[in-house]
Amino acid sequence: MDLISVLEKTVSSDTHELEAAQSYLQQAAQTNLTELLKQLSDILKNGGNSPVARMQAGLQLKNALYSKEPTVRAEYQQRWLQFPEEVREHIKQNVVATLGSETLRPSTGAQCVAYIACAELPHGMWPNLIAELTRNVTTQGSTEMMRESTLEAIGYICQDIDPDLLQTQSNEILTAIVHGMKKEEPSNHVRHAATNALLNSLEFTKPNFDKDTERHFIMQVVCEATQSVDTRVRVSALQCLVKIMSLYYMYMEHYMGPALFAITMEGMKSEVDEIALQGVEFWSTVCDEEVDLAIELSEAAEQGRPPERTSRFYAKGALQYLTPILLVLLTRQEGYDDDDEWNPCKAAGVCLMLMATCCEDDIVQHVLPFVKDNIKHQDWRNRDAAVMAFGSILEGPDPTKLKPIVEQAMPMLIELLKDSSVVVRDTTAWAVGRVCEMLPDAVLQEQSLSPLLQALMEGLTAEPRVASNVCWACSSLAEAAYENADVADDSSEPETYCLTQYFELIVEKLLQTTDRQDGNQHNLRNAAYEALMEMVKNSPKDCYTVVQKTTLVVLEKLERVLQMENIIQMPPDRAQYTDLQSLLCATLQSVLRKVTPDDAPKISDQIMSALLRMLSSSTGKMGGVQEDALLAVSTLVEVLGENFLKYMEAFKPFLIEGLKNVQEHQVCLAAVGLVGDLSRALGQKTLPYCDEIMLKLLENLSNASVHRSVKPQILSVFGDIALAIGPYFKNYLEVVVNTLQQASQAQVDKTDYDMIDYLNELREGCLEAYTGITQGLKGDDEQNASVDLGLIQPHVAHMISFIEHIALDEDHSDSNIAACCGLIGDLCTAFGGSILQLVDKEPIQGLLTKGRRSKVNKAKTLATWATKEIRKLKNASSCNEHVSIRSLSSHYCQLIYTVVWRSDKMVPFPLDGILHLADSQAW
Repeated sequence: MDLISVLEKTVSSDTHELEAAQSYLQQAAQTNLTELLKQLSDILKNGGNSPVARMQAGLQLKNALYSKEPTVRAEYQQRWLQFPEEVREHIKQNVVATLGSETLRPSTGAQCVAYIACAELPHGMWPNLIAELTRNVTTQGSTEMMRESTLEAIGYICQDIDPDLLQTQSNEILTAIVHGMKKEEPSNHVRHAATNALLNSLEFTKPNFDKDTERHFIMQVVCEATQSVDTRVRVSALQCLVKIMSLYYMYMEHYMGPALFAITMEGMKSEVDEIALQGVEFWSTVCDEEVDLAIELSEAAEQGRPPERTSRFYAKGALQYLTPILLVLLTRQEGYDDDDEWNPCKAAGVCLMLMATCCEDDIVQHVLPFVKDNIKHQDWRNRDAAVMAFGSILEGPDPTKLKPIVEQAMPMLIELLKDSSVVVRDTTAWAVGRVCEMLPDAVLQEQSLSPLLQALMEGLTAEPRVASNVCWACSSLAEAAYENADVADDSSEPETYCLTQYFELIVEKLLQTTDRQDGNQHNLRNAAYEALMEMVKNSPKDCYTVVQKTTLVVLEKLERVLQMENIIQMPPDRAQYTDLQSLLCATLQSVLRKVTPDDAPKISDQIMSALLRMLSSSTGKMGGVQEDALLAVSTLVEVLGENFLKYMEAFKPFLIEGLKNVQEHQVCLAAVGLVGDLSRALGQKTLPYCDEIMLKLLENLSNASVHRSVKPQILSVFGDIALAIGPYFKNYLEVVVNTLQQASQAQVDKTDYDMIDYLNELREGCLEAYTGITQGLKGDDEQNASVDLGLIQPHVAHMISFIEHIALDEDHSDSNIAACCGLIGDLCTAFGGSILQLVDKEPIQGLLTKGRRSKVNKAKTLATWATKEIRKLKNASSCNEHVSIRSLSSHYCQLIYTVVWRSDKMVPFPLDGILHLADSQAW
């Protein structure tokens, strides 16, 4: 009774009662968790208890089994499996018995059943659960609440468990789900729960979709559910169709004409937003699939093979019917703006962009008439829809055909940047940004550029939502102008470009925008700084004076911000303060990359002083700021080169602190990258700091809590350090090579694409380390090179074996191929002919051939070089064999002459006998 009272107080409006109840439950869990969970399951099962007590008992039990955080969830599941079997059985019986007995929705018992199942089913436990749940649904006379809560449990299980684990039971699960979805089911609550369960089960029902009769039945039930009078059932059924189209596109031709086209068109026209959204999402998914299929077709054609799947061109076929509906949906805006609210208007805009990408030129004729008819409409909604439609079709159709249309439209777009409606101005700024990004040739001519820039500069003073899009337009314009500038053959950047005369004004206006009081709204301050960075990054030589001034302005801003450290107290202000520091660091990186080597040392003291202050402040201990400061230091290292050495003593503690910060892996990653930059910049002058740095890197490799993205970079940095300190790396050689050999043997789950990517990164890190070590030990001193290389020679066979292993793995990446080819070439130059027999093998030659045919320039270049190095070794070996044969022939001739001349009697002496004597040890 005490526990029931406590549970009821967990929803109390009295703060003291609520805190006391929570404290009681926490204490009970710490004292005897198994007993607490047993009692909670008893309370949940007992229908005589109050609905509140039962619901809270179920929630407390669920929270002990499940967490949204994957690592915590795994810990909870492991803890559950370690409970005594009798405890687990007691709780399982209670939660299953709860199904159908609750009066509140959704069922907490269903959640408890599901999360216990997610812990036990992967280990082959609770084998009869699915059959029991199926009976709950299909048994005649089963109550509405029983069917609903059981289907909820099935849905929760399907949502959270590995789909592969349930494939063998997919028939039973589908039996229960389809039974609950049938139009004969009288309860919409049951149909909704069943449809949700189907949505969560679609990934492991492939064997059922592969069979015509079963697929037909499933599709019939889903299509019937889309006609339900209950909105929730209709929405869930349409969600099922969206997911089915994504998973089983190749089977949809049979259903598209008779059912899916009409169902989704009707859904798009619905006045109910949730239904309209799913109708639009269906066709967005179709476009996504068909764009992917077009890419697959192109790749298959290049490789001279038929594609595995072919497009049915549903989007092109439906284009003339879909476009008018999408355009009408674009007019369904609200006067207010909520970036987080997803509505049919926004969905229609995205779908129209996908249709343009998928259908290319065909879409233009269906959209342009609407644009012309509505661009000057008296209703702002129609004007906004016209601009949105125009901006949405700029990617996909042939740019040469779009260019004259865009040139003709630019004066109207510039005029609309001053429209009376803030929504229209916002959308127009976005559309102008799209033009600058997709069709820059249409705006870079002087007749369009000057009025456009004037309008954009005025737009920077507009409402934050408008100004933010104007900033993006400025970014796109700067990049386009730079790419279209003339560059001399002997220069890496242009002397001038079309924005030169406006450059200083744009930078000045962007700097003013960063200081706006409302800069925290609609991401405006970030957008302004990003635009400023793009302007600086994409600046020609004749704008260098402005870049210098901008560098000083950014430094002054950073100094002012750092002085505010002790003033800001309120959490919202503190968050803005840290964001501003990060933005200034990023901007500092951008301007530093444009500063000349002569000018960099003049400002480096001031920059480094500010960055050290930032790193030593309390804010600087925060992950985001620490990462940005380290990245800024990294850029300074690149610019200064060896001149950075004077800051090393002061900076080293912060570098080590960054390497230690394994909890915030982005910080640790930035620190590891900085070690590589320092190695390349300082060379052997990094030697005094290497012991401490190497120790931290090796500790991180052996630390299981270090994020996996960090470890491949550490391996790669070993190569940078070896290259920097050359023969001195032998102090670390044994432990590093052992580490690399362990890493090179790593294996992952090949069904997980993320893990395949990780494995390729790990292998690339190993290859880069081996390359750096080989080059570093070889060095420039040929006299000592053989001695130092002798240290790594015993490991060459493993390196080649590792390369062979990668070559035979069909999942290797282009970066792997490039790194393998580079290492092969380096080993050939380092060890000469002694390595020929190791590299002259089919897997190695196949890898080199693949590299030479690669579309990636790095892989192609390195493969060609490595092939030439092997050919050199073969030619040298062939020449040596020829010399050796000539020498041997001469020896045999002399031998024959001697034998014959010294013979007492002139008798025939067989040649094979002479050769035998010549080869014998006795002779």
